[in-house]
Amino acid sequence: MPMERSQPSIVVAIECIAPSGAAILSQTGDDRSRRYKIGSSPAIRSPFKGGRSGINKILHAAFKRGDTSIRVRVRRGPVGPQVRAHEHRIVELQACIVPNESAGRKQYVLRSIHDPNYAVGLVEKMESECIALQGSRSSRVVRALSKAHLQDGYVSYPWEKKMKESLPIPNSSSFLSMLILPMASDPSSYSYNSLEDTLARANSWLISAQASGVPIMFMNVQTEALLSKISGETATSTVYTGSLSDLSNLANASLYGFEDYHGVDIGVVRGVRLWYTPAAGELAIEIKLQEGDNKLGFAVSRTEEGFIYISSVIDEDDRGAASIRSGLRYLYKEAERASKLLVISRVSNEKVLPWMVSSSGAIRCYDTVSLSHKLSLHRHALQPILIHVLMWEKPLASLSRGIEQSTDAPRPLPLPQPPIQLSQNLARDDASEAALHRDTAGDISFRFHDFSFPNSWV
Repeated sequence: MPMERSQPSIVVAIECIAPSGAAILSQTGDDRSRRYKIGSSPAIRSPFKGGRSGINKILHAAFKRGDTSIRVRVRRGPVGPQVRAHEHRIVELQACIVPNESAGRKQYVLRSIHDPNYAVGLVEKMESECIALQGSRSSRVVRALSKAHLQDGYVSYPWEKKMKESLPIPNSSSFLSMLILPMASDPSSYSYNSLEDTLARANSWLISAQASGVPIMFMNVQTEALLSKISGETATSTVYTGSLSDLSNLANASLYGFEDYHGVDIGVVRGVRLWYTPAAGELAIEIKLQEGDNKLGFAVSRTEEGFIYISSVIDEDDRGAASIRSGLRYLYKEAERASKLLVISRVSNEKVLPWMVSSSGAIRCYDTVSLSHKLSLHRHALQPILIHVLMWEKPLASLSRGIEQSTDAPRPLPLPQPPIQLSQNLARDDASEAALHRDTAGDISFRFHDFSFPNSWV
């Protein structure tokens, strides 16, 4: 509201820099004096000596001595001796003094403490201009609102720290999925079964895994596009360049094509990605090894669906095995009681679950022989083994007590080294070194891992 300087028609006002607008700072001749107060200094009341320049000098001096807190009292509405009290209102702004570098040296603006986006500057205007601006405030705000746009941008993010600290298993996701490619009905001509056939195979894989005792639950299913170069008759029959009505033919197609800018025919193979999750999360088990451990004390097998699971654990009377000390045997017994398989999901934080079905129908998964080899090397090196298993229910207090009792069990004297038993999947060459074959179906015991290694092995 106006502050009289030398002429009654010229007033000192505050003008909004963001958002735009204007209000009168103070007024001469009003029966209520208007003021502004800087820090703990005495309040300065109108009329202001020197107008805008005088106020700016006061702001500069306050800023230099570090006194930047200010309370400004302004009046909005018409002025004059005939104006009634209800026709104007008093507004107080609590702000801080901030240099206005765009306006030059020793120029300042007042930035609101409650809303840092709101800033005002001092101006000298005709009293009539201020009143006109105040009268059009509503329409100007509406116009500003219609033109306001939300801004976006990029901010940095500490990915490495978050992946290490926030995930249950550092740097490894808990998302589990299976990619099923469409079955090739004629591989020579790139002919595939329909999308519905792929969805049915994904569904049957999930149901079969659950029926066999794998503790997993369905989460989601989606199609996934894989690009491939096509040519010849396949391109002729799959590249759609006609009207939009031809798009309806793609709804159930596992392969369709398009032509790129260079005239190359690109084929899009539509696979199905099945997302699933453990029924009750994953449980980490650390198997600590000791001198004299001649076996780990458990065996693994693989289901038809590609899941590796613990198929047997050593007898209860042998309490010196690592599987007994770690509580793995107790957990295995609990899985048997629940009619579930104790499925291994990770070894040393690396996922060992099946992840893809090829166009021939073969499931890509890990083999038990290479897993046996890796675990055997852990035993020889006396390095702890960290495995994760899929849980069928949340670990109960009784289960935790059972595992603790197993880990605290007294360890008897080491048993004599049993004879080495080689499975049919291992063959020994002339150098007395074990060689692994690729076919890995069936149970593989960890009792036979007593390899002799060449000098170059590390």
